[in-house]
Amino acid sequence: MSDDERRVLRAHMRVPVLTAGALLGLLGVNVALGATLPFAHVWILELMVATAMVVTILWVSMEVRHEPPLVRLFAGIGFFWVGILFAMTLTDYLTR
Repeated sequence: MSDDERRVLRAHMRVPVLTAGALLGLLGVNVALGATLPFAHVWILELMVATAMVVTILWVSMEVRHEPPLVRLFAGIGFFWVGILFAMTLTDYLTR
C-alpha cells in the first residue's frame, strides 16, 4: 500500500473512528453513573447522555446531515416514534 493510499484511508476512516470513540466514551460515562449513583436524580443525566448518543448515531452514522430537510424530518419522527414505543413498553413493564 502506497503512502497516498494510506493517507486516503486515514482521511476516510477518521470520522467513523472518532464517532465510535465518542460513543464508547458516552457509554462509559453512562455505565459509571449507573454504577455509582452519585446523587438522587442521576437518571436525568443518564437520559441526557443517552440522548447525546442517539443524536450522534442519527447525525453522523446515519449521515442525516447530508440529506435534504424532508429526510431529516422523517428520521427525527422515526426516532421520536421509537422513543414512544420504548416509553410505552417501560410503562407496561413497570405497572405489572
